[in-house]
Amino acid sequence: MFIEYLQHLIYGYYPYLAGTVFLVGSLLRFDYGQYTWKTGSSQMLSSKNMRLASNVFHIGIIVIFFGHLFGMLTPHWVYAPFISAGAKQIVAIVIGGIAGVMVLIGGGMLLYRRLYNPRVKASSSTMDTLILAILVLQAALGVITVFFSLGHLDGAMMLTLASWAQAIVFFSGGAADYMADVAWIYKLHVFLGLTIILLFPFSRLVHVWSVPFGYVTRRYQLVRKRG
Repeated sequence: MFIEYLQHLIYGYYPYLAGTVFLVGSLLRFDYGQYTWKTGSSQMLSSKNMRLASNVFHIGIIVIFFGHLFGMLTPHWVYAPFISAGAKQIVAIVIGGIAGVMVLIGGGMLLYRRLYNPRVKASSSTMDTLILAILVLQAALGVITVFFSLGHLDGAMMLTLASWAQAIVFFSGGAADYMADVAWIYKLHVFLGLTIILLFPFSRLVHVWSVPFGYVTRRYQLVRKRG
């Protein structure tokens, strides 16, 4: 009884709590704390391996984000005429596995830098270190799920997780029931992902909202003329 209650609490109600804090918290921080709305770059303090680690980390994160977004929220009937669930799972394993390793390596380098570089450590807040550590842990869990997924390549597990995510996003009801027979590693991975969403407004991750897409289409700025 307690396990069932806990399951409904974590996978039925916790997603909405995390989502509400994510949206409202981001709005309030933008409104009341715009001076904190930044990445807090520490590159000037120590640039050794910074560019390599940051690029590897961010590329991996972007691939994982969009992979989860479209992979989990796209209904099966949309892609069924073109690719089977099993084939889609293999694609997800390959691309997601590579991206996960990239986040693990790049994030690990950045975390080591924050923990053991005196100048960077002195300028880092507790949340800076905590959110990076959680992201690295989440990447590690994601890589581990690849080995579990290799045990069932029929796509059934992927469809189950996608059904849970779609039930949450589209308010279908009964979302927690989809997680009843899911392996513990997936449950832990989902729980930690929801926790990252919950912590988002209180961390440097808010800079994601400020991706400078406008730079792609804006006109060139003339800074000075040649003599």
